[in-house]
Amino acid sequence: MLNITAETDNQRAKIHQVITDAFGQTQEAELVDKIRNSPNFIPELSLVALENGDVLGHILFSRIVIETPKKIPALALAPIAVTPMHQRQGIGSQLVQVGLSRCRELNHSIVVVVGDPRYYRRFGFQKASQFGLHSSLPIPDEAFMVLELKPSALININGNVCYPAYFNEV
Repeated sequence: MLNITAETDNQRAKIHQVITDAFGQTQEAELVDKIRNSPNFIPELSLVALENGDVLGHILFSRIVIETPKKIPALALAPIAVTPMHQRQGIGSQLVQVGLSRCRELNHSIVVVVGDPRYYRRFGFQKASQFGLHSSLPIPDEAFMVLELKPSALININGNVCYPAYFNEV
């Protein structure tokens, strides 16, 4: 039975290992560590998928800003990771669904993600450029996506999604 819950301090080393194993490198795990040590970290939105107490997956949503004439708060979904031997079993999808539900419960309005459009479209993500949003990172247009957690959250919001500098290292 899979249980998805907020991470605890004693799970951090295991989370680091899960992310490293999933990506085959340490940059994404180091990104999570940097986000945790930043004011953009939201503990309730750093979620783990547990089975019999084992961490099988992790997802993180953190604060970012959309620069328009005003600064519009948003969330970045990054990264999401599942241990290689548990991939393609729906754990990542469950993490995304529960994560987005928690984002709504915490009254967030907008989530951006960089990833495979075929994967993220099923959760309602759409190409960000359709809404007049562009990324501060060099990302292919089709891979930069956005989701309105509240209806019409992106009405009249055109601008640049400003990722913190630590995202440049991934």
